[in-house]
Amino acid sequence: MSQTVTCTVLFADLRGSTSLYESLGNAEAATVVTHSVAVVARIMEGQGGRVIKTLGDGLMAMFPHPAGAVRAAEEVHESLERVMGSARPSRSPVMRVQIAMAHGEVIEVAGDCFGDAVNVAARLLDHAGDNETLITSQTLAVLAPDVRERFRRLERLHLRGRVEPVEVWRFEARRSGPDPMSTMFGDTAPATVPEGIRLVCEGVSRIHTVRNLPVIIGRSHEAAYCLDDSRVSRVHARIEWHSGNFQLTDLSSNGTYVRFGRQSEVVTLRRGACTLHGRGIICLGVSPNIINAPTVSFEVLRFDDTDPLPL
Repeated sequence: MSQTVTCTVLFADLRGSTSLYESLGNAEAATVVTHSVAVVARIMEGQGGRVIKTLGDGLMAMFPHPAGAVRAAEEVHESLERVMGSARPSRSPVMRVQIAMAHGEVIEVAGDCFGDAVNVAARLLDHAGDNETLITSQTLAVLAPDVRERFRRLERLHLRGRVEPVEVWRFEARRSGPDPMSTMFGDTAPATVPEGIRLVCEGVSRIHTVRNLPVIIGRSHEAAYCLDDSRVSRVHARIEWHSGNFQLTDLSSNGTYVRFGRQSEVVTLRRGACTLHGRGIICLGVSPNIINAPTVSFEVLRFDDTDPLPL
């Protein structure tokens, strides 16, 4: 028997397990991964969800209401950090989690479920960065006002297999201390709050203020900066204003590479993020050491030092 129900579908995926196997060995890494997935499953059930199936390093769950799914997502992010802190050596790789959810009608058949909400949530997961939770507007609309306030609108995204773009929102976690993104890779936050960022791509220079963000860089013609290169993903990277800084997040298959100023060191992002400061270059899909690498230059600005260009 099949039945049609309205619910919230959640997909969660653990990233970094491959590096764990390489650094810890099969037995220990398998224990960490298995324990982590079990922790995620228990959290889903504890917040009123039902785990439909596990998917390698992740799972799919259903919730009668998105409020429980949001609470579960926040708890997963917090609990995984505790699991990894206690289960892994200090120098071994860190596992991160991506979560995506969509709300709508699904058809339940023999313990599994199918439908548009399932497809949207699964494909939205491909656009989530490390430790990010993404939801659709339909999901946001059902949440209470105080919960909706914790979501930030991203650009409309084209999901694989769908003609119309989907409006996407990202959950903003509560932070009691400094934003870890501002110190990732040893970056130092600027002494004064930046007010704009200049991006230069294929001879076109634009200045974006906080109000103009986020911007998407990729191969898609819907991207704010479109680079027609096979090494560039359709939705490759996102630049946004986050916790008082301009943040770059990699969303690609081949990675994003950043070189600051005249430094020789290259920061490699694979579904990770870093704070942009000063000036430098962002290379998409390949290292800046490669000739003809698809590149976007950036410069973080204070508007008392320069006049913003019209957009």
